[in-house]
Amino acid sequence: MPTPHLSAADGAFAPTVLMPGDPKRAARIAHNFLDDAELVSDVRAMTGFTGTWKGTPISVMPSGMGMPSAAIYITELVREYGVSQLIRVGTAGVYQPDLALRQIIAAESAVTNSNLPTMIGASEPLVAAPGLLQAARETAAATGVSLLTGQVFTSDVFYEPNNDAQAKHTAAGVLCVEMECAALYAIAALEGVEALAMFTMTDHLVTGEHLSSDDRQQGVDEMIELALDTAVSVSPLR
Repeated sequence: MPTPHLSAADGAFAPTVLMPGDPKRAARIAHNFLDDAELVSDVRAMTGFTGTWKGTPISVMPSGMGMPSAAIYITELVREYGVSQLIRVGTAGVYQPDLALRQIIAAESAVTNSNLPTMIGASEPLVAAPGLLQAARETAAATGVSLLTGQVFTSDVFYEPNNDAQAKHTAAGVLCVEMECAALYAIAALEGVEALAMFTMTDHLVTGEHLSSDDRQQGVDEMIELALDTAVSVSPLR
């Protein structure tokens, strides 16, 4: 049923939902990738859609920026709409010097400076669903997409006061930084659903390089298609 943040009717969301941060990216996924996409929710300009990819029902719902926003939508999708698989599709900043821009990463685990996982009762480690992670690896191998897996840092702070966090996590082998994965993995574990976060590397925090708008979109599209193919391979409706 409708919630304070989702206006969709019962059953409007598919069991599998892709979650970009940006509402415009959600609309782009719906219109450029999904067949027969329909708008199912539109509250505060956060537009959710349901359509099909290769014949399998898939929904897309933006999370907004940061863990507090993402936690709202993740929780309501799971509790009120019965969503059982969530795949975050986002962008991230590179921490490792030898990691290239446009590289796609699937987060095996997340570390965070946020209190949110602890506040809601989640325990460490914060990890991806093994089945979804393996499906992403197999799908990437089958389609010739370069996919790396490893640990990511989920930060509550976009504009860090200094480089201490970056230096610490780079030394520890953390691949990249983003702002939602830890909340996704924490809530998924507590609610008993499957989750995976995937990212395209768009900004290099070591070299200072950034993707152009065209290169950014091309790289993100490759990651979205990988996420969609992964979703179809493990969908309960397949």
